[in-house]
Amino acid sequence: MKIGDQAQNLAVRVAVIQVLAFVLLAVLGARLYHLQIVRGDHFSERAESQRVRLIPIPAPRGAIFDREGRILVDSRPTYNVVLSNEPLKKIDLNDRIDEYAEGLKLDRQYVVERLNLIRRQNEFESMVLKENVDMRDIAWVESHSLEFPELRVELRPQRFYPLGETLAHVLGYVGEISPKQLEDPKYQERGFRPGDIIGKGGLEQYYDEYLRGRPGYRKVLVDSRGRVQSELEVVQPQSGQDLVTSIDLDLQMAAEQQLAKSVTKRGTIIAMDPRNGEMLAMASAPSFDPNVFVRGASTPEGRKRIAEYWQEEERPLFNRAIQGRYPPGSTWKIPESAAALQQGVITVNNSNMACGGGITIGNKFTRCMGSHGSPPLSYAITKSCDGYYYRLALKMGIDGLIQMIEDYGFDKRSGIDLPNEKVPQTPKSWMSYVVKNEGKWSDIRTVYASIGQDTVVVTPISMLRAVAAIGMRGKEYIPHFMKEVRPIGAVGEPGTSTFMQERPGLKFQYPEPKVIPMSDDKWDVILKGMWAVVNGGGTASRIAIPGFEIAGKTGTAQVAELGKDVGKNKDHAWFVSYAPAYEPEIAVLALIENSGFGGSHAAPAVRGIYDAYVAKRPGGSNIEKEVARR
Repeated sequence: MKIGDQAQNLAVRVAVIQVLAFVLLAVLGARLYHLQIVRGDHFSERAESQRVRLIPIPAPRGAIFDREGRILVDSRPTYNVVLSNEPLKKIDLNDRIDEYAEGLKLDRQYVVERLNLIRRQNEFESMVLKENVDMRDIAWVESHSLEFPELRVELRPQRFYPLGETLAHVLGYVGEISPKQLEDPKYQERGFRPGDIIGKGGLEQYYDEYLRGRPGYRKVLVDSRGRVQSELEVVQPQSGQDLVTSIDLDLQMAAEQQLAKSVTKRGTIIAMDPRNGEMLAMASAPSFDPNVFVRGASTPEGRKRIAEYWQEEERPLFNRAIQGRYPPGSTWKIPESAAALQQGVITVNNSNMACGGGITIGNKFTRCMGSHGSPPLSYAITKSCDGYYYRLALKMGIDGLIQMIEDYGFDKRSGIDLPNEKVPQTPKSWMSYVVKNEGKWSDIRTVYASIGQDTVVVTPISMLRAVAAIGMRGKEYIPHFMKEVRPIGAVGEPGTSTFMQERPGLKFQYPEPKVIPMSDDKWDVILKGMWAVVNGGGTASRIAIPGFEIAGKTGTAQVAELGKDVGKNKDHAWFVSYAPAYEPEIAVLALIENSGFGGSHAAPAVRGIYDAYVAKRPGGSNIEKEVARR
């Protein structure tokens, strides 16, 4: 019995072993099938990616030129320290922070930010750790290549702004796309990734789609530590498209110089061709150096300077031409005059209105700076009679003023091709608030609005556009900087994966101007008054240029009540103009913050721009000689 029992137990054991072996083999077979058949492509690709690496070759951005082909912005090659993500998966990132910061002279917080950012990227992505490195940084990386295999030095294009602070607000700057932008669907749809460089203001941002190139790549063979062993293929990048602007660098430099010479060194000077809306110059002071944002974000000194830009009381990052909103003072009288004629409130033959040295509304007397009797419209413009415009606005009524605001576009953006333009605030936008809180719109508010105060603040670009339209007898163009985006050729062999199609050029499509209809005799009345402001003993007679007649209007805009209008609360000085008076070629505006009278501070600044313009005109030297003799 014992022998039989043992034999029976042996057979059971063998059967159990066979079943177990079959199950194990079946599991192993299923696992092999899953790994080799079901997920074979995945693991094959992963193995290949660990052996073959695609290293991006960034594309240079397109250059930016002025109207005469002079370079305003370019890209230049620079050595960068690049951080690869793959080797970092196997280490504690905290061990790298202090070593990177000390070895590469980086801000410690910046290193933390970079490591946290690359940690969230795909396994084989890379990111610039430090730009524009010197030989000391290169030597440090090379000497630590075994210790830090995740670091390498690459030659990449870097944006360069040769003019420094000049034109900074117009050109903008570039920088890495922010985490917030990466969450925006419009950026996600365009395939942006962390570390990508995009425009961050100005033309760089507005025309980023054209200026940004298409990157290429190097296909390389790497070892287990991620070090390049050989190069398998190179796909060259396609550079961005060049942008030709309407900027005249000579006029721009003249505008910058005038602001630098001004009393407060704060304000804006802008120049435009009134015949088509091309912007010739746009200076805003104080300014900033865009190179700091390109080169300084990684260093303690650079980050400190960037923080100062954001914190400075005088706001150097603020483009006063399109973002500043100021009471326009007496410059507001020019579109108001045109509106009154257009609406039939006054006529060419019957435009006289009493000055009275001011006006009394209720128990409030609002003064005029002089006593002008009962002047016609053209004389009221020339002498800037406030009393005249108090009564004119009351006759127009608030509805008439709002109609003027709509006709000349003060209720919307000008449409200039720069980001972040502000909308003026006027009686139209204030109406609902005032009525809700005060019960009605009072006559005293209309009186204040008549001279560009109280409920009126406008952007300098909106005022220049409106007055330029008056010089063009009602033709109002959209201001713009773009003249042409140049084409860029194809890259690679057609029919292959390396091929990038050519990108066609683009010229500015000039839309038909908005037309404000009015008869020539009515435009002539306004022109007569503006001509006399400079050439007929008006408030800007000191800037007259023989042989080149300027039509303009001064403005002195109050920013604080009488008695407190000193220092930082002193009046803003305005001057808006166009020339030659009867066939305008250029319109120029100056706003000098907190400096005093427009005729004393803004008008002379504008004269500096006209001098530069006249010098470039055919026969301009003869006019200069005549001015010198005078």
